[in-house]
Order: sequence, then C-alpha cells, then structure tokens
Amino acid sequence: MTTQETLIQWLEQSTAVRARMLAGGGKPGLARPEQVAGKTGLEIMQAMLAGELPYPLIAETLDFSLVEVAPGKAVFQGTPQLQHYNPMGSVHGGWYATLLDSALGCAVHTMMPAGRGYTTAELGVNIVRAATHKTGPLRAIGNIIHCGRQLATAEARIVGPDGKLYAHATTTCLVFEMTNLG
Repeated sequence: MTTQETLIQWLEQSTAVRARMLAGGGKPGLARPEQVAGKTGLEIMQAMLAGELPYPLIAETLDFSLVEVAPGKAVFQGTPQLQHYNPMGSVHGGWYATLLDSALGCAVHTMMPAGRGYTTAELGVNIVRAATHKTGPLRAIGNIIHCGRQLATAEARIVGPDGKLYAHATTTCLVFEMTNLG
C-alpha cells in the first residue's frame, strides 16, 4: 500500500470511529462504576469505540483518539497541533509520551478480566524523529508483551502513514484487584 493510500485509510477509519462514537452518544468524561461493572478491559474499550462509554477528556486536549482495539493491542491516532508545541518551536515531548502511554496502557487494559485494573509504574519514551503540525496524522500502536497477575509490560511505536518511526516506548504496569481501591 502506498503512503497516500495508507493516509486515506487512516483518515477514513478515524472519521468512521469518531462518527460511531458520537452516534452512540459518546462524549468525553468518566464512566460511572455501574457502567463498567462486570466488563472486561476489552469490553470497556470496545464500548468506548461504540460510543456507549465516555472517552477520556485528554483525547480532546491533545487531539488524538482511540481507533482500534483487539486482545493485547490498542491503536490511537493523533495529529500534533501548534498548541502542542514547546517554547523551542517543536512538538512537546509530553504529546508523544501521552499518545504512547495511552496506547501502552490500553493494550494492557484489553487483557484485564472483569474486576482487575492497572496503573503505569514505569514509562520509557524515545523520540527519534520530530513531528510538526504539518506532519499530519500519526499512529501509536501498542502491543502487550506480558500480562501476569501482578505486572504487565507493553511496547508501542508512533509511526506515520509512510511507516517512518517517530517515537517508541515501553511500560511496566502494576495489575491489581479493583476492590482494593475503596
């Protein structure tokens, strides 16, 4: 597939996902406990994509969206904007880190059985290519490496439609029973 064909596919998929989320009543916010009770992490992520559960507010702030989930995998698409620049005139490292952390965490989330949760314990980010507001959409693709009873690890890459690597990251997440949060 050519870069242009990939770009068109990405834009079409992103538009379709956002339309489906909005048509299902999806909006930014926080899910209520009764909305997620009894659901696996994958079911929660799928419900977000269907617009049945709210999506995180940070997605609007940083102009990115979940576009795809599968067991052990999460894909986010984002487009850096001028509002995401640092004082040196380039995209702030926090934009890359947040996009990667979202893909990593949600890849882990897809592996959680009902009643289990996780939190990021470690995040390592490497930015290897500068992005600008002219770069266009980029994708963070997160994949699970290991998911155990207490720890999970994942890796993610931010790539352009041409396949060029912009950043990559790894995470270690602490896995726990949600009942321990009360």
